[in-house]
Amino acid sequence: MIRWEAHTCLPLHPDASFEPLERYRTAGVHHVCINVGMDMNPLSQILPVLAAFRARLRAEPGRYLIPSTVADIEHARKTGKLAVGFDLEGALPLLERPEMVALYRDLGVRQIHFAYNRNNSVAGGCHDQPQGLTALGRRMVQAVNDAGVLMDCAHTERRTTLDIMAHSRHPVVFSHANPLALAEHGRNITDEQIRACAATGGVVCISGVSKFLGCEAPQANDLARHVAYVADLVGAQHVGLGLDIGFSQAELNDDPPGAFDPGFWWPAQAGYGRGISQMRYAPIETWQALPDALRAVGMGSRDVDGVLGDNMARVARQVWGAATD
Repeated sequence: MIRWEAHTCLPLHPDASFEPLERYRTAGVHHVCINVGMDMNPLSQILPVLAAFRARLRAEPGRYLIPSTVADIEHARKTGKLAVGFDLEGALPLLERPEMVALYRDLGVRQIHFAYNRNNSVAGGCHDQPQGLTALGRRMVQAVNDAGVLMDCAHTERRTTLDIMAHSRHPVVFSHANPLALAEHGRNITDEQIRACAATGGVVCISGVSKFLGCEAPQANDLARHVAYVADLVGAQHVGLGLDIGFSQAELNDDPPGAFDPGFWWPAQAGYGRGISQMRYAPIETWQALPDALRAVGMGSRDVDGVLGDNMARVARQVWGAATD
């Protein structure tokens, strides 16, 4: 079985510490997808981060590999390495050019969503006015499908997610999203969205962020409660994990260059207060407690393995292997 972390965030700085990656490896995780850019980050920030992360990972082949296939992740599991992939959070780094998707894919970006909380020319964000997928957005979905990249709907508003799932010819995922029925927050998703994701063959990955779980100090049992809700609604084969931990280093400033307004991207009226500085996260070590927590909510061994990674591996095997460009 594969242990698959669908989304986490190192500081967006070329010199970000890889200590969290080592903790993931120690916790028994085999694949981690780390963010390399959001809608508020210009290419002048994203590309140095991506270049540095790639170079540093490839400089330690005994510890890490950058996967192109699920077989690569299987190899990492068998050899004690950690497979590290990349994701983009938002379409602005694509510069309104669908061909940019395949370029990022070739650099190791294997997962992308189209709007980070706010609307753009491609898609609508979850903390903005309902917009839906634009004509350019439909072309972008096709580009993501053609490139064999995972189409992600996290941070994206309800109407847009439903449009994406209607237009995608491959399974769609939410890499870090929780049921709105259990925690009232604009980042969480409705039963309609969960069912639509499952109908594509996709996976909803539960986030370990306090506000999205509806608790103050997230633990494994909090995640298991949300997992159980989705599993009861659409089946355990459609649930995964994306703890969405935001790591920071006091000595590194990874804010976007120039004028940057955190209150725009994380609006106070949506419950963020001081941006995301007050967020609490389930720690990496939660991974080690999750098997027992999932069994405690009634899951058998096969379902537990699915939630912890085999479900995402199934979808990635289908999507990554379907590149047509």
